[in-house]
Amino acid sequence: MIRLQDIVKTYPMGNRELQVLRGVSFTIEQGELVAIMGPSGSGKSTILNLLGCLDVPTSGKYYIDGQEVSQLSSNELAHIRAHKIGFVFQQFNLLPRLSALSNVILGLEYADSDDRKLAMDSLTTVGLADRAHHRPTELSGGEQQRVAIARALAKNPPLILADEPTGNLDSRSGEEIISILTSLHEEQKITLVMITHDARIAQHCQRIIYIKDGQVEKDEKV
Repeated sequence: MIRLQDIVKTYPMGNRELQVLRGVSFTIEQGELVAIMGPSGSGKSTILNLLGCLDVPTSGKYYIDGQEVSQLSSNELAHIRAHKIGFVFQQFNLLPRLSALSNVILGLEYADSDDRKLAMDSLTTVGLADRAHHRPTELSGGEQQRVAIARALAKNPPLILADEPTGNLDSRSGEEIISILTSLHEEQKITLVMITHDARIAQHCQRIIYIKDGQVEKDEKV
């Protein structure tokens, strides 16, 4: 599903360059549940941006679902994001004036759909059918994250990227979110990649890729 080959990423810093990734290579198979861990500044967020086609590498090659995407145009990358990748962010990224259902439908519109039934089915999957018409301010943090998961799930992407999905939640809500994500992975065979600094969360995954100083330090099965 995913293959990174000798990925280097540098950013201009005045009259010099900051090298964030230093030749990262790894493969994630279709249907795997993988955690990417590392300390702050290790490069894991940069990897997430590259995996999500939100950025492109300075050099190296990135393949998603067999397609080499490293040199695609902005429009081509947007098409891949819309149809092949679901995102779950730490900050939920819900529009406060819209209901839970409308937030999910809005996510579908980016994928050229506005199927109300698909959106409702996704909310039902995450246990929020009875909260579909509530706004984010009327929902708990855990419920807001479930809306975000439903939004990612609705377009039926082969890949879901979760960036610190429990980072803003208490421990109980966090466990509920991880339970939902792992259940979705098992039942729907979605490829799921989680960025996390929490070792307890990573232990729910099948594999942990450790990033340090812009390189893969260790890649182990759980």
